[in-house]
Amino acid sequence: MPKHALRRVMTATAAAVGALALGLTDATAHAALDYVALGDSYSAGSGVLPVDPTNLLCLRSTANYPHVIADATGARLKDVTCGAAQTADFTRAQYPGVAPQLDALGTGTDLVTLTIGGNDNNTFINAITACGTAGVLSGGKGSPCKDKHGTSFDDAIEANTYPALKAALRDVRAKAPHARVAALGYPWITPATADPSCFLKLPLAAGDVPYLRAIQAHLNDAVRRAAAETGATYVDFSAVSEGHNACEAPGTRWIEPLLFGHNLVPVHPNALGERRMAQHTMDVLGLD
Repeated sequence: MPKHALRRVMTATAAAVGALALGLTDATAHAALDYVALGDSYSAGSGVLPVDPTNLLCLRSTANYPHVIADATGARLKDVTCGAAQTADFTRAQYPGVAPQLDALGTGTDLVTLTIGGNDNNTFINAITACGTAGVLSGGKGSPCKDKHGTSFDDAIEANTYPALKAALRDVRAKAPHARVAALGYPWITPATADPSCFLKLPLAAGDVPYLRAIQAHLNDAVRRAAAETGATYVDFSAVSEGHNACEAPGTRWIEPLLFGHNLVPVHPNALGERRMAQHTMDVLGLD
């Protein structure tokens, strides 16, 4: 074969091999993540339509933030989030036929997200119910909920929820040792101070609005500390969710109010909230 022909063959071969190598490198770099979503109703998107028909007990939405993340990144999602879940439901069956959430994890799991802790000690439901009832009875005056319950909610968070969060995150790490784990905080439910125009939607006494917000801040800080102590990434919503609480107008609020809201489940993220939770999580994790 003439030398110039041989050179052309060798050049073409080298180009083909280079292109193949580049293609393999590109495919590897963009390999789909094995993504497992754990957590409670804020993770599940309970109240956001459409509802996942495969498990109606968990009231899981197919438009929740795990699905938004998976759609945006091309990740292979295994979504075992479940409304009303507590940290204990990571290792026990929450309902008959609903496996412990940690069963979804494995050594091949690349990414785990979770929002959990708000249902431990029934913190959210007890605080909102107690403060809402007290607010109605007081006509929105004073701080009857704080006066009655004092530090009891905070004490339970510190004594029970915080260690339970650490244990749960350690269990996640044990089951998925190679995964990146993101523990999400809860977006603000209430404004920083009372909004009289919101009383019909969120019937809290003026002095109990900052009280309830401080309880939520304490819970989020417990999640943050547990994440820091177990090697997880904490996704903080305290800044980005400011001005998007349940007192804001539709189209602005991320959380639906207790009364006269547009979701099936009150005091939970709406579809906008789930999308914003997804976007901020991707921003924090540096996901495309």
